[in-house]
Amino acid sequence: MKQLQQNMKNGKIAIKEIPVPEPESGFILIQNAYSLVSAGTERTSADFAEKNLLEKAASRPDLTKQVIEKAKREGIVSSLESALNRLDIPMYPGYSSAGKIIAIGNGVTGFRIGDRVACGGGNYAIHAEYCTVPKNLVVKIPDHVPFEEAAFTTLGSVAMHGIRLAAPQINETVLVIGLGLLGLLTIQISAAAGCRVLGIDISSQRVNLAQDLGCDACLRDEIDSVALPFTKGRGFDHVFICAGNHDNDTIELAGNECRDRGNVIAIGDVGLNIPRKIFYIKEIAFRVSRSYGPGRYDPEYEEKGKDYPIGYVRWTEGRNMEAFIDLLAEGKVKTAPLISHRIPIAEGEKAYEIIKGKTNEPYLGILIEYPFQNDETIFTKNTVQLREPSLPQPVNLGVIGAGNYANATFLPILKSAGKSIRLVTIVSNRGASAREAAEKFGFEKAGVNAETVLNDPDINSVVILTRHNLHSSMVIEALNRQKNVYSEKPLALDFDSLQAVYQARQANPKPILMVGYNRRFAPLAVKLKNFLADCAEPLAMHYTVNAGFIPLTHWTQDIEIGGGRILGECCHMLDFMLFLTQSRPLQVNTIALPNNGRYQDDNVSIQVKFENGSIGTVAYLANGDKSYAKERLEVFGGGKIAILNDFKTLETWDRGNHHRTNSPLRIDKGHAASWQAFVSAIINGEHEPIPTEQLFYSSLASLAAVDSLHSNEIVAVPDLNIFL
Repeated sequence: MKQLQQNMKNGKIAIKEIPVPEPESGFILIQNAYSLVSAGTERTSADFAEKNLLEKAASRPDLTKQVIEKAKREGIVSSLESALNRLDIPMYPGYSSAGKIIAIGNGVTGFRIGDRVACGGGNYAIHAEYCTVPKNLVVKIPDHVPFEEAAFTTLGSVAMHGIRLAAPQINETVLVIGLGLLGLLTIQISAAAGCRVLGIDISSQRVNLAQDLGCDACLRDEIDSVALPFTKGRGFDHVFICAGNHDNDTIELAGNECRDRGNVIAIGDVGLNIPRKIFYIKEIAFRVSRSYGPGRYDPEYEEKGKDYPIGYVRWTEGRNMEAFIDLLAEGKVKTAPLISHRIPIAEGEKAYEIIKGKTNEPYLGILIEYPFQNDETIFTKNTVQLREPSLPQPVNLGVIGAGNYANATFLPILKSAGKSIRLVTIVSNRGASAREAAEKFGFEKAGVNAETVLNDPDINSVVILTRHNLHSSMVIEALNRQKNVYSEKPLALDFDSLQAVYQARQANPKPILMVGYNRRFAPLAVKLKNFLADCAEPLAMHYTVNAGFIPLTHWTQDIEIGGGRILGECCHMLDFMLFLTQSRPLQVNTIALPNNGRYQDDNVSIQVKFENGSIGTVAYLANGDKSYAKERLEVFGGGKIAILNDFKTLETWDRGNHHRTNSPLRIDKGHAASWQAFVSAIINGEHEPIPTEQLFYSSLASLAAVDSLHSNEIVAVPDLNIFL
């Protein structure tokens, strides 16, 4: 399928052939007929993308500050690489489209294949021939409502939510500032709600269009003479700012025209330097409208499809979309007169030339148009061949997952891994990121389905970089197909899943199984292990992790998907201590600070006792300051002391001698060495880089840490025989 993408380094727009996605649970696959270009949002993004690095830094000082702070912690080279990598990830514009349902994921009810629908959501209702959209952002379209008119639904719901915030009453007066797409929809919806509405703009063409739609409108410089008789000298009950300029004139105008104790609602992207005197004297209520209604930015609502009870939340974003469709169907709102351009997807670049002013032509509603025909072979298009197949190598690789970690950290290692590796296929559930990664890092094919990798007889090794809840099942499938497996941590999110992986491993002992416990492969970690090699006594270890705050809405905090931070990241620290002691963990005790509605069990102290008598404490904390180092490990034993500071320095003390080793410009946490050890084991027929029992004991210790936290008791780490 064809999809529009924007390069964030240089702003260039490209139309690329992308594998057709498959709907995951709770999602619907839609064949688009039209998608609407949001001129304001997408022009802002395009303008930023076209800036050079210095201009980008100047326009986003908040991001520049983050890069500088990261450089202080992790070094200039790695921080610069990270920043450039983020810019190298393309944007997938679009958030309002209409089409018909092609396929339905598990758990979706109320829809049928063939239904005509409008859909919304950034990263969902994108400019592409096909898109997967969560069910709560999909609404049905009556047969007599054309697709091109319904493509405005998401933008219409933005206007509707802003109006609902003001809660206007019948015959109240409304002023709409700015008569672009958003303003022209706002003025019509306000009129449909029984209000007396006036719109203003600096463009006579926009004013005339509003009047053609049956609304009162005037030029900006006419407002003083028009507003007084319109409001009978009282001022407007409600003022909706739909303009997109950031100067202070617009918000001052809103305050001046609003009545005493009236409402000003910012729906558009406007500057928020509120003049206190105007708003204070009138005691004006000012609110910023957040997108298209309750549910926006809530993954429980948008991604998991958990609707809010109508008795508590009458107008969600999905119900706002439904209401807008009703207004279209009843003829109370018209979008056809707002359409200025229809551009085929194959020529999608033209839309951006228009909104950026490169063609010097007036525009309003720009629709991307898609070839709309029955296609029974759609799911045969779930891979895209980018290169001719190369000769087989010792490692013929398939990668499942192409997210931020993959692009920023893991895949660059593969690109420089040498000729012994053949990069066959990379897949991601939506396809676009897989296509981009395949081009960037040299894979032959890009796809959307993990089975494409797992079932390919040409692939003998699989890398799993998905979200955590998918790791165990994919590891099992790969092992059962006799493929070598490199899985990112964690290996499993619960005991039963870990047991299933262990049993699959016992049944398939030949393939190499590796988990991305990279820290034990870091150069300074290896040096630390060698320093402690002749230590005859048990070790005492204290590992402090300044993990940093992650919002509760982040997927890693979701127990079902990410498993939480103990399973998702603390497993690294527990494995590292196992590596240093070469002894299995016997028991774990976890205590935590109160969450207080801000944290998700990510301020914990985990104490571990090992079989050889060693003890270790992990202080994993999300409540610190990012300017401090992230990881610090102190080890005492046998008359020796060692301090590993953020994998940048290693200090050792032994027999009165103090030695310090510094890392070069970048922090090396062992990612490349971990991967190279995996490849070497395959090519040379060596033993697994991490012994199987250690992989599973690290996982068992992590699960025990979670159990201990919840039970408030010391939890024994079971012997591996429990799996048999």
